[in-house]
Amino acid sequence: MSRIGKSPIAIPSGVEVTIAQGNVTVKGSKGTLSRPIPGDIIVRKEESTIFVERPNDERENRALHGLTRTLVANMVEGVTAGFVKELEIVGVGYRAEPQGANKLRLALGFSHPVLIDAPEGITFEVPVPTRVIVKGINKEVVGQVAANIRSIRKPEPYKGKGVRYVGERVIRKAGKAGKK
Repeated sequence: MSRIGKSPIAIPSGVEVTIAQGNVTVKGSKGTLSRPIPGDIIVRKEESTIFVERPNDERENRALHGLTRTLVANMVEGVTAGFVKELEIVGVGYRAEPQGANKLRLALGFSHPVLIDAPEGITFEVPVPTRVIVKGINKEVVGQVAANIRSIRKPEPYKGKGVRYVGERVIRKAGKAGKK
């Protein structure tokens, strides 16, 4: 039995969960998320708890059991608290600035500025020019947008310049040995 899949999901007050026709819809104070239920997995709601069950021990159902439970739990957490990814920009002249409501302008050492449009449900915050905060209710989209921003200029191993997650350790290389 999946240890993750068998644990119940508590529904906080102010969150509405609807399970109908192979879809789970979660509505909360921050917004609404909907997702199809994969395969033969059974999602049922009893009072203020959601249970995810599998019909048998086939390999595919075992694989989807814990996954489905985690996805539904992330939906519940997203509509109540939301998700945040913080990025740090390191390098001389490297900076970020907001452009309007849903755009981000990055100067990352290229000959041109890089403009990024926020997908629906995602907001950018730039408290200081070297820090970008990506916020949203869908964990997958928040993580993907942050990864896309990081992939524009990944941290390089010699000087450590580039875009990295806050707290990410960049392993540095020594560089040239020089004359003795």
